[in-house]
Amino acid sequence: MIQINNFFNNPNIKITEKSGPFAVLEYVGDLSNSPYDAQNAYFMQKMNIRKRQVVCYLDSSSIKLQAGAMQWMAGAVEMQSGIKNVGGFLGNLVKGAVTGESAVKPIYSGTGYVVTEPTFRYLIAEDVASWGNGVVIDDGLFLAAEASVQEKIVSRTNVSSALLGGEGLFNLCLSGKGSVVLETPVPREELVEVVLQDDVMKIDGNMAIAWSKDLEFTVEKAAKSLIGSGLSGEGFVNVYRGTGKILMAPVMTGSVFPNVNGPEQKSVSSSHGIAKTLKNSIEL
Repeated sequence: MIQINNFFNNPNIKITEKSGPFAVLEYVGDLSNSPYDAQNAYFMQKMNIRKRQVVCYLDSSSIKLQAGAMQWMAGAVEMQSGIKNVGGFLGNLVKGAVTGESAVKPIYSGTGYVVTEPTFRYLIAEDVASWGNGVVIDDGLFLAAEASVQEKIVSRTNVSSALLGGEGLFNLCLSGKGSVVLETPVPREELVEVVLQDDVMKIDGNMAIAWSKDLEFTVEKAAKSLIGSGLSGEGFVNVYRGTGKILMAPVMTGSVFPNVNGPEQKSVSSSHGIAKTLKNSIEL
């Protein structure tokens, strides 16, 4: 039997989202500050910059986390690397190199609790099945998922999408049944959800953080002619066609500054290579 006090019933902690075995916790205020940091902590709280964690409730079930994300666990919970052989490790290494994820995602199984490290990033929980045949996510957003969620790498439909779209050539696609938790650059309140039904959406910049696998993603000129695109100041745009959903972060850092065409690129991208992925996985 486990009794955890001053955590789930802590007035300074609130649950912002729930999906499947996951609950997203947010600290209302940062109470662990020195007098020298109090001023910064005060304004961070006012600007919605707060510590957040994910609690995973296991009931004879399994979840997988980004490597190094676990802070503590309680109960009859066991951790496995999720790697069955050398071939599996090399396959995951390649996946991590092109998606910004760790090469190893440990699997936690049993009955009890698993809690992730606190972060100042925003956390959202999604039901993978609600995205149809799968959801494609931007690089470095994966944090946790039920073990039933399947992972695979998807590539752009043409090379121009990689060279001009700012999204990279490969992305991680999650499919099947189960819930997933993503680390996003903006809070849920500022994410725009666009639902397409045999239609098209064009975005100037890499503001889409997740989209349905069924959507066709290409990069095209904003206008019919190259000269018209140049004169309009838009150039090329990311185009999503078909039926599905798109989660867009239009107020991501970089999109609100003058003379900046779209959000600034993240430090984690699909271009950092296999060597760096291996290094990060070992360090974690």
